Amino acid sequence: MELPANQPVVLLREEDGVRYLPIWIGAVEASAIAFHQQGVQTPRPLTHDLVRDMIRALGVRLEAVHITELRDDVFYAELRFAGGIAVSARPSDAIAVALRCDVAILGSDGVLDAAGIEIPDEQEDEVEKFREFLDNVSPEDFASGS
Repeated sequence: MELPANQPVVLLREEDGVRYLPIWIGAVEASAIAFHQQGVQTPRPLTHDLVRDMIRALGVRLEAVHITELRDDVFYAELRFAGGIAVSARPSDAIAVALRCDVAILGSDGVLDAAGIEIPDEQEDEVEKFREFLDNVSPEDFASGS
């Protein structure tokens, strides 16, 4: 959560680099991601679980999720399937599906160049604190206060 606005943010780390990609997302998508990370089982499938189940039922293979573009401060993503099929998606939804399908989340160099932030080694403690927060956050933390 970004303070003081309490806006959920996904922080993706460059695998072999020092950049991080912050993507602000909605509370519903944040809850869906947190549910999966914490192993929460719902009585009925959530939308992202439904998408995973449809992918499996159709016998297609999701290869990866790509964060493809940043245009007018809006991120764009694609679900990329075997056979060269790409489906446009919001990054938050694509990330939630990628986690459920256990596939890589990739960011284009252009997106990382435009929006990636470098976190020097001395700030790594802050990143670790953020990771600890993510490990301990519950879906209820994303619930509306109204």
